[in-house]
Amino acid sequence: MSDVEQVATQPRTSERGAATRSSLLAAAREIFVSKGFAEAGVTDVVARAEASVGSLYHHFSGKADLYLTLFEDFQAGQMRRTKQAARQARAAGESDPMRVFVAAARAYLDGCLEERELAELFLRGDGPPGFEVVMRERLRTWAELNAALFENEAALVVVITGALAAAQSEVVRTGDRALAEQVLAIIGQIRPAASATASSSR
Repeated sequence: MSDVEQVATQPRTSERGAATRSSLLAAAREIFVSKGFAEAGVTDVVARAEASVGSLYHHFSGKADLYLTLFEDFQAGQMRRTKQAARQARAAGESDPMRVFVAAARAYLDGCLEERELAELFLRGDGPPGFEVVMRERLRTWAELNAALFENEAALVVVITGALAAAQSEVVRTGDRALAEQVLAIIGQIRPAASATASSSR
């Protein structure tokens, strides 16, 4: 085969590989949502994807890798949503950090509701061994991003990050968009301890 022919065949191979990978992820999502991680098997996934066990292990190291890839893809989408919402709020002239935070938080909760089955899967506690560590690290990263909005307000960041994490769990469980808005309205009224003290002393 000539170099030109080899190059010409590469995109097709790559496209086929990407399609197989996508099919395996879609199948894994369906199986994990319906059966739970613990009860799902690699054979269930490949049967749903109409793929081979060999093709699964070509793209993923196993069942846990499929689960973690779904989680990372979900989180990447959520990150895009929140960053876009924060940018739009600032572009509209919003300078209050709390209002920017609430706009980003609303986008995050909207994403949880749109991808509710997947969000619920990750909140079940039925993930691969060590997944709780991944979740804690994600929460820490989330807190660090929030801290960038609220300089020198560590306590405020802890409160709003914890409140939103609890809200996410309940909103995903109930699917209640009105509850999400009510929670966001309350979070939007939270102020730093120094501001609250100053207000109460007047």
